[in-house]
Amino acid sequence: MKQFQYFLMGLFACVLMACQSEETAISSQEDMGYLRIELQNVVSTTEVTTKAVPDNYNPKRFAITIKNSKELTVKTLTVNLSESNLIDVEPIKLPVGAYTVTASSEGFDGLESGFDIPYYVGSASVEIKKDTSTPVTVKCTLANVKVTVNFDDSMRQSFLSATATLKSGLSGVSEQKFLMKNSNSSAYFPVGSLTLSLQVVNNEGDVHDQEYAIKPENREVQARDHFIINFKVHTQGSLGGITIKYDDQTKDYIIEFPVYRYPQTTLQVETANAWSNFAYVQGTAISKDNTPFDAAQMKFRYKQKDASTWMEVSATASGTTEGTSTYKATLRNLSPDTEYEYQLAYNNAEYTSDAVSFTTETQLKGGTAFNWGFDDWYKDGKHYYAATSEGTRIWDSGNEGANMISEVNPTRPEETNVVQGKAARLGSTSVFRQFAAGSLFTGDFGKASTSPLGAELDFGRPFTERPSQLTGYYKYNPGAIDYIKTDKVSAVAKGDRDICSIYIALLDWDAPFPVNTGNNVFFNPETTPGVIAYGELPAEKCSPASMSNYEQFTIDLKYRDLSKKPTYILVVCSSSKYGDYFTGSTSSVLLLDEFDLIYGEPTIDTNYITSE
Repeated sequence: MKQFQYFLMGLFACVLMACQSEETAISSQEDMGYLRIELQNVVSTTEVTTKAVPDNYNPKRFAITIKNSKELTVKTLTVNLSESNLIDVEPIKLPVGAYTVTASSEGFDGLESGFDIPYYVGSASVEIKKDTSTPVTVKCTLANVKVTVNFDDSMRQSFLSATATLKSGLSGVSEQKFLMKNSNSSAYFPVGSLTLSLQVVNNEGDVHDQEYAIKPENREVQARDHFIINFKVHTQGSLGGITIKYDDQTKDYIIEFPVYRYPQTTLQVETANAWSNFAYVQGTAISKDNTPFDAAQMKFRYKQKDASTWMEVSATASGTTEGTSTYKATLRNLSPDTEYEYQLAYNNAEYTSDAVSFTTETQLKGGTAFNWGFDDWYKDGKHYYAATSEGTRIWDSGNEGANMISEVNPTRPEETNVVQGKAARLGSTSVFRQFAAGSLFTGDFGKASTSPLGAELDFGRPFTERPSQLTGYYKYNPGAIDYIKTDKVSAVAKGDRDICSIYIALLDWDAPFPVNTGNNVFFNPETTPGVIAYGELPAEKCSPASMSNYEQFTIDLKYRDLSKKPTYILVVCSSSKYGDYFTGSTSSVLLLDEFDLIYGEPTIDTNYITSE
């Protein structure tokens, strides 16, 4: 916005114009000086349309007030600007002393709205000296807010009519309407919040209304703000995508409003369900007059946030209700931990929705934080742990319970019979005539008890990713079951070949799950709340006659909910599946090495959900 400035300056030769004097009597004996005044550089018009503004209000007419140091008015002037925006006033004789000179638009206080009614105010201090002609400069600036509305030619070609209505947030201030059929013009409002509503009627007679708040970013509306609102047709997309540019020096806000040619045709997309390397997306299309869209022409477009080129996938129609069609797709081959944006596009992007951003999840694939390769071990007293130190421990075992009296460590590092580096050796054994299975799980061992006989464990570690598989290597050589609690276990009998267990679960938990084997509190994937996905080593691989070499395994995580993100991960491995019930073979040995997570599209557990 151009800043209008008024300057009050002394001239050597001045002629008094309209004047209403309230001068204080001046003694001829006082020391006197002269004030020289000029008013210039004012741009204004005389058109006024608001009834609350005086009918004779003329922005080129200004009131000048001179006050002394005691705040007494010593002179007032009312001046009219000439076509050249200049006035001449004879030197004003004043007693020596300090004065304040104020200039303002005459006959209007700026507290009403209207077209072409700028209101200006400014003041300055001056010291009059004896027998001296002293100039003073008063900088007057706009005291209200200017709003200019422009309708682009594309609007005139696309719409029968368009009306923009500006409303002030101040009570009693008239609203102002800008009509597309009229010439572009500017309205002025008192300082306060503003609301803009736009109504358009296209060539088919469709009417659309939209309302916006007009407000600078990070501050309130101020005097001298100039909002330049440009309406132009947006050929791709629905109403939205407003951009604002600000010039700090001129205080101009240039606001671009893209307007959709067919207001009742709207494409929208929802928040993406983004995984680490793919995303489920969904959108809707609302057709004017309920005419169905050609599904073959509907696409989802996506790209990395800063990329310039869109990629496309076909959209699959998933239903239509009262003119609203729903579409979905899967965006594949995405990069982990990367920001993307996507939109719904129709007919070679003739129409598009607004773009919505999403960020893919991270991947712990091969992550050293979880010690998936079991290469890191440390010993604390009698107990082995699969970690570098207490502060990095993810895995725990039943070693603390087995080592209550002597050092046993059913779970310990294996350094010779490995796939790579070190491995984990889980060997079932007996401790003072009690069976102890080799175990490894993500969580913490709490304590062991003898009455009731068992242990307290905290299952699970914080985790927020969504892998699709657990892979790794195992080597299992089971023995014949020689310990059994017949009152708790009926699935096996003495002499049966032992069974190992490896399973993984992703959970929606607020805290680790408290297992208490003595009180028969166990994790059960079918009954324990919060299971998002679960997978286990198939039964046919859990009890081989013997294994001379490691074998790679892959466990599919079967998802029961595709929208929830986990908060915990649980991986449990045991050399004797029923070790929690003190049942198994004291000669069973399970070797584990090189675990890892695979990230891809998930396997769906059809017992819980049937589709994406």
